[in-house]
Amino acid sequence: MAAPFNFGQLKFLKALTEALFHGAPMAITPDQVVANVVDLFAKVGGTKLDEIRLSLTATEIVLGPLFAEVGVETRAERIAGRLQNSRIDLFQDMARLRGVIYGCYYGHWQAGIEPGDQDANAANPVHRQIGFTLPKFRTRGAGEMPIERVDGREIDPAHILDASTLADEYDVIVIGSGAGGAVAAYHMVHDHRYKVLIVEAGPFYPSPRINHHELDMVANLFKHGALQTSTNRDFVVFQGRCVGGSSTINNGICLRVNETGRTHPDAVDVFAKWNSIGAPVDAAAFHQSYDAIKARLGIDTIEPRSGRHNGPHLINGWHAYAATSTDPKDSRAVADWFAKNFGPPNTPTACAYCGYCNAGCAYGRRMGMAQTYLPEACREGARILPGTKAERILWQTAIDGRREAEGVKLVLPDGSKTLVRARVGVIVAAGTIASSKLLSRSDIDSTGYQVSLNIASPVVALMPPGVGGDAWDEDQMASYVDCGDFLLESHFQPPMAMASLMPGWFADHAARMRNFGRVHSAGILFPADRLGRMKDGKLAFKLDTDDDLPVLRRAMATLTKVHFAAGALECYPALTRGQAVTPGMDIDAFFEDAIRESDDVTLSSSHPHGGNAINEDPQYGVVDPECRVHGTTNVLVTDASVFPTCIRVNAQWTTMAMAHYATARRDPFR
Repeated sequence: MAAPFNFGQLKFLKALTEALFHGAPMAITPDQVVANVVDLFAKVGGTKLDEIRLSLTATEIVLGPLFAEVGVETRAERIAGRLQNSRIDLFQDMARLRGVIYGCYYGHWQAGIEPGDQDANAANPVHRQIGFTLPKFRTRGAGEMPIERVDGREIDPAHILDASTLADEYDVIVIGSGAGGAVAAYHMVHDHRYKVLIVEAGPFYPSPRINHHELDMVANLFKHGALQTSTNRDFVVFQGRCVGGSSTINNGICLRVNETGRTHPDAVDVFAKWNSIGAPVDAAAFHQSYDAIKARLGIDTIEPRSGRHNGPHLINGWHAYAATSTDPKDSRAVADWFAKNFGPPNTPTACAYCGYCNAGCAYGRRMGMAQTYLPEACREGARILPGTKAERILWQTAIDGRREAEGVKLVLPDGSKTLVRARVGVIVAAGTIASSKLLSRSDIDSTGYQVSLNIASPVVALMPPGVGGDAWDEDQMASYVDCGDFLLESHFQPPMAMASLMPGWFADHAARMRNFGRVHSAGILFPADRLGRMKDGKLAFKLDTDDDLPVLRRAMATLTKVHFAAGALECYPALTRGQAVTPGMDIDAFFEDAIRESDDVTLSSSHPHGGNAINEDPQYGVVDPECRVHGTTNVLVTDASVFPTCIRVNAQWTTMAMAHYATARRDPFR
């Protein structure tokens, strides 16, 4: 494998690392941090590596001549003046390199006998510095769930294909193995008895291969190593790229678009909105699809013990805040525990709340697609081809003049190409971005327009000593508050991920990380409706200054007030400059001044949807109400890209239900 960086880039990375830790004690050397950066990007490779190389060169130019030769203090001053405190968009984008450096410091892992060897990291110096304990060495008492593996749920390796075992044709080819593809594939083989091929661009990574080496898992399980961004770099878009898709690396949150008692009564009625714009959905039938998914995955409200720190912190803080609020919307807000497919709860196989959900479940307890629908589909005859890109759908003309999929051109792991024919049809379920690109390459018009995002941003709170226990020893996301036009969600991350989202620079960032067990965290989630589009294969997305930024400011201010109501000493919103908020400040005025544009705050999304919307009229949508691509006889889209508007909540359950709605009630190819 070729080295990802040249000598000059390595020298700059070391100088940058030394400057970013100026005034802070380091438990490992700058050279070790650079080695971690190299390891990450050697595994990520591709266009993302090219972008990072270009960014390093541009940042070195911005930071001035001979950056690596001047003293560390001078380097830190340049970084503060030209990156941290800049209002120039390009420089603010460059400032996001800090997250890579901090992530590769706190994601340090010591090599052992086996990949992810926890024994070799029992005395990991970075973990020791911040007071973090790996799951294997945590003490679990009476009434606690032991952190042990659950076996027997994984896909049989015999059902995984390679080029030598791939057949020339199948009845149905499913592109994508995540929430939409797995459910559709299962019903194609189980209900309709088709011979099914599931094509997945990412690797096959069963639970026994997953470990707690965050850098390794992020590089192998996420698209672009969790560094995928919008074209303007305002948003990081997290997506899984492995067998099981994002269901392998998400927090398992399952919310319906509207549910009495679980949704704010003032929230938009999603199905009514869809119906009003020409995308009718049978709401009763769709809720039956939700119910079917719930029964198969054991979806239910999580056990409070699994989110015992950040979960009650948010709920109790909300109640204390709402009791003093004069906004009538706050009195109608819903504060509750999440429902998840991490269980079922209150059983011996329930979530062991190790806190590594976003890096994959190493314990086989997640009821994701790779533990449920995919192995079940394979047992009935479906087969999975990982590491393979669907390049385009090839067409022939049907008897009625419409286009009919003849097959799919595939790019195999070795780079060779092959055509696999589809006797019956093709189902596209690769996610909003990849599905839009595939359909566009296949000469389907108007794909990738009006993409929606649920936008997230964290606010971290420092609690008094001894309050709340070690906040990292729990399920990553436990509770939520539905405020109507935005949600608040509790969350906490393992060291690498937490370091990359922890606001602050230099010694401030290090001090906040050394309080790892004392900080509690939560994030905002608000809908940005139909503002994006695919452009040259990438997502172009920009928030509306008049509509979206005020919601962003208000949500961040509300969450900060909730933290203080829960007893926080100070708060660290995810602002580019890393400012702290303290009690007694005018919080609303602070955020009004601090957030003037998207670049002023760290924003992300794990829920891209839309782009290939349902609509009765092909002028306004790519698929019809049955999820069939307009103008074709036998191509369906069954992922979140068919959502006509932003659904406002986590997209996992709704995506699964959409695939069930499109494929389980009847044979869509007859």
